[in-house]
Amino acid sequence: MTGRIVISRAGHDKGSIYVVISCNGGLLSLADGRLKRTDNPKRKNRKHVQLTNCSVDRELLEAIQNGVPHLDDRIKYAVKCYRKLITDTNS
Repeated sequence: MTGRIVISRAGHDKGSIYVVISCNGGLLSLADGRLKRTDNPKRKNRKHVQLTNCSVDRELLEAIQNGVPHLDDRIKYAVKCYRKLITDTNS
């Protein structure tokens, strides 16, 4: 589950795109690299997000799993790439 890209489906952040940085039971810790950074992630119930088929690259996934600090720019880039991917496919 770590490293997957998800879309919020409930709450004031509905429609926001996040990267899962950790999973603890039914709660996910999410970051977008901009408003929700890795040092203060968004905590969200698993049933309030939509899983996508996309995940971050292997290098970023390993960095997230190893707890490497200062990954926000790389997460922001992954979210930006996913947003571009879905807008290109919808056009």
